[in-house]
Amino acid sequence: MTRTDDRKEADDTGPSGYAAARLHLLNEGVRSGPPRRTALAGLTDDWLTGLFTAAAPAGPSSKGISLVAVGGYGRGELSPRSDLDLLLLHDGSDPAAVAALADRLWYPVWDLGISLDHSVRTPAEARKTAGEDLKVQLGLLDARHLAGDLGLTAGLRTAILADWRNQAPKRLPELQELCAERAERHGELRFLLEPDLKEARGGLRDVTALRAVAASWLADAPREGLADARRRLLDARDALHLVTGRATDRLALQEQDQVAAELGLLDADTLLRQVYEAARVISYAGDVTWREVGRVLRARRAVRPRLRAMLGGGKPVAERSPLAEGVVEQDGEAVLARTARPERDPVLPLRAAAAAAQAALPLSPHAVRRMAATTRPLPTPWPAEAREQLITLLGSGRPTVDVWEALEAEGLITRLLPDWERVRCRPQRNAVHLWTVDRHLIETAVRASALTRRVSRPDLLLVAALLHDIGKGWPGDHSVAGEIIAKDVAARLGFDRADVTVLATLVRHHLLLVETATRRDLDDPATVRAVADAVGSESTLELLHALTEADALATGPAAWSTWRASLVTDLVRRAAAVLAGEHPGTEPEPGAPTAEQERLAIEAHRTGGPVLALRAQAEPGPQEESAETGEPLGVELLIAVPDQPGVLPALAGVLALHRLTVRTGGLRTLRLPDDVDASGDGSVLLLDWRVAAEYGSLPQATRLRADLVRALDGSLDIASRLAERDAAYPRRRGRTAPPPRVTVAPAASRHATVIEVRAQDAPGLLFRIGTALEKAAVRVRSMHVSTLGANAVDAFYVTSGTGAPLPPEGATATARALEEALRA
Repeated sequence: MTRTDDRKEADDTGPSGYAAARLHLLNEGVRSGPPRRTALAGLTDDWLTGLFTAAAPAGPSSKGISLVAVGGYGRGELSPRSDLDLLLLHDGSDPAAVAALADRLWYPVWDLGISLDHSVRTPAEARKTAGEDLKVQLGLLDARHLAGDLGLTAGLRTAILADWRNQAPKRLPELQELCAERAERHGELRFLLEPDLKEARGGLRDVTALRAVAASWLADAPREGLADARRRLLDARDALHLVTGRATDRLALQEQDQVAAELGLLDADTLLRQVYEAARVISYAGDVTWREVGRVLRARRAVRPRLRAMLGGGKPVAERSPLAEGVVEQDGEAVLARTARPERDPVLPLRAAAAAAQAALPLSPHAVRRMAATTRPLPTPWPAEAREQLITLLGSGRPTVDVWEALEAEGLITRLLPDWERVRCRPQRNAVHLWTVDRHLIETAVRASALTRRVSRPDLLLVAALLHDIGKGWPGDHSVAGEIIAKDVAARLGFDRADVTVLATLVRHHLLLVETATRRDLDDPATVRAVADAVGSESTLELLHALTEADALATGPAAWSTWRASLVTDLVRRAAAVLAGEHPGTEPEPGAPTAEQERLAIEAHRTGGPVLALRAQAEPGPQEESAETGEPLGVELLIAVPDQPGVLPALAGVLALHRLTVRTGGLRTLRLPDDVDASGDGSVLLLDWRVAAEYGSLPQATRLRADLVRALDGSLDIASRLAERDAAYPRRRGRTAPPPRVTVAPAASRHATVIEVRAQDAPGLLFRIGTALEKAAVRVRSMHVSTLGANAVDAFYVTSGTGAPLPPEGATATARALEEALRA
C-alpha cells in the first residue's frame, strides 16, 4: 500500500467529520470551561480511536500495540489550539507494522493542521528516555490509554510511577531547579501586564509540577483553591486561543478586552485580577510544597546521624525554640507553641507573623490555617500590642513579603484590614510599575524599613508606606480617596488624633515632593512655601521625604534616579528651612514629681539603695494583661536610685536578664528638698519605664531589686550572663536590619547635649547603650526611649562631669563611639 493510499484510508475514517464536529463545538457559543475541554478531549479520543482501530494490524485488541495520550492531552486539558501529545507504544515484535500504523495515525492529524508531539517506543525505551529527560518523565506521569493493548499501557504507567517514586529524592530537586529557571526567564505571572499563562511562575506548568510532587508521595501541595485557580487559567487560555486563532499562551494587552468578553467578564482589569489571584494561589502552593520537599529530604539525610547520636548517648537536638509568646521555631518554620490558644488571643496572628519575619522564617501554613479558623476579630481600636506587632512585621525587610503572602493565602489580611480587598491583585497599567497595587504597597514597606533610621517616627513611616496607595481601589484621585481611608484605618489601628492627622497628610501628599521637585521652579519662594504649608511640620516633612524615596524605589528602576533624588533632597532642605524659622529647639522640661515618685526618692535616699514599684497600667498598653484576650502582662516600673554612676546600664541589663522589654522609658534627676537632705547636694535618679514580659511572665519586684543591687555593686556580671543566654540559642538566618544610626541633635537643648539613637530593638540594647555612655565618661541628665515595632528610637540628654553640655568635638566623638559599640 502506498503512502497516498494510507492517507486516503485515514480520510475514510472520518477526519472531515471530526473537523466539522470540532468546529461546531468551539463555535456553538458555549463559554470556555471544563465541560468544553472534556467534550473536546472526548471528541478527539473517539476520532483517534477510530483511526487506530481501522489501521491496527490485529484489530481492536491490537495485542502488543497501544495508543497513549500523554502530557496535557493525557490530563484531558485540550484547549482549542492545543497540540496533541501521543505515544505509540509497542512490544517490539513487529517494527514494520508499527511504522505503518504510525503513518496512518500521524498524517490525518497533520492534514487537519493540528500540532502533534508524537513518539514511537517500547516500554523499555520509554522508561530509558524518561530517566534521561525529566520533561518526558513528567509527560508520562499523565499517560492515559486511548486504544489498543490496555495491559501494555497499564504496565508502562505502573513502571513510570514506580520509577518516579524511587527516584524522587534525586529528581524533585532537579524539577525544582527547572521551575526556578523557568520563573527567571518568564517572570511572575501575578505581576506581569502581558503574562504567559503557562510558563510564568504561578502558571500552568507549575500546577503540573505540583501534580508530579504529589505523585512522588514525598509531599503534597495545599489543595485549598488550587483546582479553581488551575481552572481559571485554563479558561483564560481557551478564550485566548479562540480570540487569536493561534496556539499562544501570552495574554497580550491588545487581546485582553476580547478575552474578557469571551469569558463574560466586565473588562480587561477584571480578567487580569482573576488571573493574578489564580497565580497567587498557585505560587503560594508551590512555595509551601517545595519547602516541605526540602524538609522531608533533609530529614531523610539526617536520620542516620540522629540515630548514631542517640545510640552514642549524644545530647538530643532541641527541636523547638521560642520566638515570641505562643510562637516557636520548628523544622525551619515559625509554628504555634503547644500552649498557644488562638481562640483566646486575637493578637496571635500578628505576633506570629512579626516573629517569623524578624527571624526570617516562613510562617507554617498549618499555623496560619488554624489561626484563620479560630482567632477572633481584633477589637476596635486595636490593642496597643496588635499595632506594635503590625509595625514590627512591616519593618522586617524582605522576609515581610513571604509572611504577608502566607497571611493573605488564608484571608487573614483582609480580615485585619478590610480596605485591602479593593487593592488585592489589582493591576497597574503603567509600564513603570513592576507590581500589582497590593504588592507595591508591601514592597514600599520593605524599602521603608531600610530608611527607618532617618526618621524620628519609624512606625508612622511604615504604616504610611502600607497605606499610601490604598485609594487606588476607588474612583477619582487615589491620593484624595486614600487620605479618607488612611484616617479610618489609622483610627482603627489605635493611633491617637495627632498621629492620624500625620498619616492622612502623608497619604494625601505622597506624590507632592517628587512632582514638585521635577516640575516646578525651586528658586520660586512660592513653590517652597506651598510645600511647607501642605506638610505643616518638620517631622512630617522628614517622614514624607523617606516615604517618597521608598515609594519610588518600590515602583521600579525607572521611577528613581540620582537626579530625582537630588532634586527632592534640595526641595526638602528648602522646605525644612521655611518650617524651622529661627527658633531653636529646647529640652522638654519635666513636670513636678508625683507623690509616689517623691516617696520613692525619699526612701532611696534614706536607705542608700534602689527602691522600686510595679503597678498595672491605667491605660491599655503593649502586652497589657487581659482576661478576655489572654495578652501578655505589662506594667509600669518606677525606680528611685541615689545618683551614682552606672545606674542606666545596670537597670537595663537586669531587665534584659529577666526578659523584660522596655517599651518606653524616662530618666530624670530629682534634687531632694532641704528638709529631707540638709546638705542640699543630695539627688536621686527617677526612672519611669513601661515594660512588658517577653513571654508573658513577670518576675517578682523583690527579685528585680536584689539583682539591681548586685548589678550596682559589681557582683552581677550582666554582660557575661547575656552572652551565655545568647549562645544557648541556635543561630537563625535572621534578616539584615539597617545599621544603627547615632547622631547629635544640634541646638536641641541649652542645658545638655542631645544624642539620638535609632537602632534595631534587641535584648540588651539599652544595656549596651548605657555601658557605652559610661565608658565615654558622660552623665545622662535625662532620657526618652521608645520602641516602635522593632525599632528603638532613643534620645539621651548628656553632660560632662561638671554638668555642662559637651563641646562639639566631644559630642561628635561620643556619638561615633556609641555607634561603633552598637555596630559591634
